[in-house]
Amino acid sequence: MTLRPWRPIVVRWLKFNLVGGIGITVQLLMLILLKTGLHFNYLIATALAVETAVVHNFLWHERFTWADRADRGLTRFLKFHLTAGLFSIAGNLAFMKLLVGIGHVNYLLANGITITACSVVNFLVSDGFVFAERPEEITPCDRAPGARPTRCLRASARTGRRAPSSQISGA
Repeated sequence: MTLRPWRPIVVRWLKFNLVGGIGITVQLLMLILLKTGLHFNYLIATALAVETAVVHNFLWHERFTWADRADRGLTRFLKFHLTAGLFSIAGNLAFMKLLVGIGHVNYLLANGITITACSVVNFLVSDGFVFAERPEEITPCDRAPGARPTRCLRASARTGRRAPSSQISGA
């Protein structure tokens, strides 16, 4: 097993955090609007604010963070919601209840703490499952009818030349 090069992961992590930073702003503005402006309960306001940020982040992750990966559409959106989205909402609600409801921490500070706690898990789930790379396609071998089956090379590895045979010729 070979490890993936670290540089693309770091670049993707930085993109993820840039999108997440904008998402935090979206979430906090929505939370302030719902809690302070419209006087929603802090847990209901938190759930709605997180949902707004989840949708925002998905759209940017699909078009920016993981733009190089195929399979855009509703299936990916549902996968994102059922993993990172649900984890974000559940994690935010649990931490907010703990920090605000029990610990009496300011709701904005508590929300910042919960966002940080959830971000690493969300990146790992998003990179490894929601926006996962598809395995390369293996093309059928070019061989004459009736010939013995052989191993095929991935299309990207084929050069148009025949690979050396593993059998000794002659005799």
